[in-house]
Amino acid sequence: MSGKRKATAAGDKRPERPLWKRRLLKTLKWSGITGLVLALLSVLTFVILYRAIDVPDPNADFQTQTSYVYYSDGKTEVGRYANQNRNSIAFSDMPDTVKAAVVAAEDRSFWSNRGIDPKGILRAAFSNAQGNDRQGASTITQQYVKILYLSQEQSYKRKIREAIVSLKLHRQQSKEQILEGYLNTIYFGRGAYGVDAAAQAYFGIPAKKLNLRQSAVLSSVINNPTLFDPANGKQNKQALKSRFAWILDGMASMGEISAEEAEQAARRLPKFPEIKVESTYGGQKGHALALIRKELLALDFTDEQIDGGGLRITTTLTKKAMDASAAGVAEARPEGVKGLHIASASVEPGTGALRGFFGGQDYLQSQLNWAVSGGQPGSTFKAFALAAGIKAGFSLRDTFDGNSPFTFAEGQRPVRNLGGGDGTDYGRVNLIKAAEDSINTAFVDLTMSLPNGPKDVLKMAKAMGIPADDGSRGLDNLRTSPGLAANPGIALGSATVSPINIANGYATIANDGVAAEVFVIQRVEDRNGKQLYQHKVSDKRVLDEDINADVSYALQQVVTSGSGTTARGLGRPAGGKTGTATNSKDQVSSSWFVGYTPQLSTAVMMVRGTGNESLEEVMPGTYYGGRYPAAMWTSIMGKALEGEEILDLPDAAWTDGEAPGEGHEYVPPPPPPPTSDKPKPTKTKKPDVPKDPTTEPTPDEPTDDPTTDEPTDDPTPDPTDPAPTDDVADGWREGLPPGRD
Repeated sequence: MSGKRKATAAGDKRPERPLWKRRLLKTLKWSGITGLVLALLSVLTFVILYRAIDVPDPNADFQTQTSYVYYSDGKTEVGRYANQNRNSIAFSDMPDTVKAAVVAAEDRSFWSNRGIDPKGILRAAFSNAQGNDRQGASTITQQYVKILYLSQEQSYKRKIREAIVSLKLHRQQSKEQILEGYLNTIYFGRGAYGVDAAAQAYFGIPAKKLNLRQSAVLSSVINNPTLFDPANGKQNKQALKSRFAWILDGMASMGEISAEEAEQAARRLPKFPEIKVESTYGGQKGHALALIRKELLALDFTDEQIDGGGLRITTTLTKKAMDASAAGVAEARPEGVKGLHIASASVEPGTGALRGFFGGQDYLQSQLNWAVSGGQPGSTFKAFALAAGIKAGFSLRDTFDGNSPFTFAEGQRPVRNLGGGDGTDYGRVNLIKAAEDSINTAFVDLTMSLPNGPKDVLKMAKAMGIPADDGSRGLDNLRTSPGLAANPGIALGSATVSPINIANGYATIANDGVAAEVFVIQRVEDRNGKQLYQHKVSDKRVLDEDINADVSYALQQVVTSGSGTTARGLGRPAGGKTGTATNSKDQVSSSWFVGYTPQLSTAVMMVRGTGNESLEEVMPGTYYGGRYPAAMWTSIMGKALEGEEILDLPDAAWTDGEAPGEGHEYVPPPPPPPTSDKPKPTKTKKPDVPKDPTTEPTPDEPTDDPTTDEPTDDPTPDPTDPAPTDDVADGWREGLPPGRD
């Protein structure tokens, strides 16, 4: 048996393979084993990486939302705060044309791939190598991942991470969610991130209004925003047209549009309107946005919320009042005065809402807002002393020392009236005359005659809307009044007060003695419309209606026949007060006019340099508050109140309380000198005491005699004319260092 087996084996013996074949088979065998091992290792590595790599938190910049600031109507935009010009919109607000065009341009397998597309990468590589229109090598999901989650680093490590995160994101989010996120974050050029900002930047419309051609243009520029922006030149426009046609053809091949629609759309590019590019902070917008930001921070909103939280901020400002402020200043300001700064502020009586302001120079030239920073208000502060005096029991008829100078027993610096030497002597004057001619000494006498002296004036000013001195010393004086203290010259306005606060103080008078806290932010909502803040008007009666009527009556006489007659050009019943203040060198350094109607209270201020430099050196004879400040006030108020009903202010109530001191009773003026036989003009001087409507006229009271010297023929005096009478605060700075503080 064994022999047969050997024989059989010998008979079946086959010829051996050549050596080279044996070596090749051996190599292939080991290569297969190696490949299999490598494949297994690759799969294992991928599984490990897939489990180890999580979808990271989004990049902070692409989670931000532009915050919008609106005028009081909640619709008209003041400006915006943003890290990026981007506004996310819902997938449903994106036209189908833009969705289809972007998919045709960036990733035609988007709806079927799993976040990565190996075939697409190879196809794009061959196409680019052949010199065709450049195609992206990444899917839309990969691009979205790179933008939102990763960096722009060019490395294999980042590519691997991108692919894995793309696969994971594909499992976590729907295609619609991914495309929505992509269209809200991708850069389109012209500073626009996201399709809505891009639609505004290229066509001046929201994304939901994009048509087919416009959609194809925006999908084109994603590839290269500089190359395909037609605003960059003819070559760029030609390059755009080529890619534009390619995308339309792709949309047709995908069945999104018909071949006829693609052919017709490709015949021409859409029209590109001229987009007005405005500086975010140019002009007064910058001052407004800076002020609003400070107020938002004071309401405990953070910079992160303001710059990227997608807030919708409705302010108290109106475009009409803001435009009136700028135009009114431009129309009546003095020209050619070096270093001149002008500010204005308009506040609504009854609410305290800041409706308009002028902060000074273009924000891009100077970030100092003089409507907030302020200056020495001079004799405009006398209104608060007048209110304190009448509330204490004095009447409009009571008289005070109008002679100059007024000296103090304590040996303090004397106070003088305007005029040469020791100033003009007026004798004893009632409060109406003191207000009309802004007689410094009479108001100091009034202040010192109050039960608590200057403390009563300080208390009244605070109650009417002037903030206390909180001890801070800076350029933001919206919530503080540096230097405001109960000194004998408090009525002469030596503290630093902002025009906004002075306007609000006078708004209390316009509102029948009810004060309201000034505010700028009306409402704040998030981007979904959820209310985050709503202002509630905080008001309080600080003056009885009759007392307030007497204060208002005296201020009305300033306009009709006193130092503020320029304001009669408004053509409406108004009350107001002029004011000038001096620096430590006894030079006039600020000039004001503050006035009101029932609907609006406005303050206008002029200063120079740092706010404490001489005005009289550069504006001799025309620096008074009754000149340029009153002229600008008249222009601002006329524009702001255009179309508004003309309303009356209250007549005097002639209150007469229990006077806190003696020696202030009404003193009749001396009888007129005997007439001579020689004829004299019939023009007569206006009596010192106004008519009391509850009594019959007497020889000492004014009548309706048309021969009185009240000016009626020129309701708009030229601000360059010599001043009649105005006021100077005479540098009351007791205990304060030289300068604006």
